[in-house]
Amino acid sequence: MLIIPVKEGENIDRALKRFKRKFDRTKTMRTLRERKHFTKPSVAKRAQKIKASYIQRLRTQEEVG
Repeated sequence: MLIIPVKEGENIDRALKRFKRKFDRTKTMRTLRERKHFTKPSVAKRAQKIKASYIQRLRTQEEVG
């Protein structure tokens, strides 16, 4: 649970902005989206390998040309 202390006379927009920033830093939405559906470990590893090979291919292209 996020607790945002609001100071006396503080603008509500500023407090809301602090809440949103703190909410983003806790990565709550990311974990909720990940929990929406189950991905098998083998599928996750495969996706990670595909992403790594894509990044490696980009880096080698950058070095060559």
